[in-house]
Amino acid sequence: MEFKAVLKHVRISSQKVRKLIDAVKGQPVEAGLNILKFMPLKAAAIVEKVVKSALANAEQKEGVDIDSLVIKNIIADQGPTLKRFRARARGRGSRILKRTCHITVILAEE
Repeated sequence: MEFKAVLKHVRISSQKVRKLIDAVKGQPVEAGLNILKFMPLKAAAIVEKVVKSALANAEQKEGVDIDSLVIKNIIADQGPTLKRFRARARGRGSRILKRTCHITVILAEE
């Protein structure tokens, strides 16, 4: 059985989240949470929150052994981009792209 949690419109680039995904994929949930807890990246705290949410979703079901859950997959898709403007020299302007992402965590039993 699979359990899923999705966090949308997170104000961080999906590229930055994908950096740490490989360190956690395939790990048991407890080990994955320990790895994320001690990573110095901003994305680690965000992904940890989503993994905890997926774990809480799993606890809602009857007869699920939480100790046997494994982080099957984590997906970081690109979300909508906020387009901003910055004044430059000689009356010009340049674009600032503030990227967002959608993070999906899937837990499965071994």
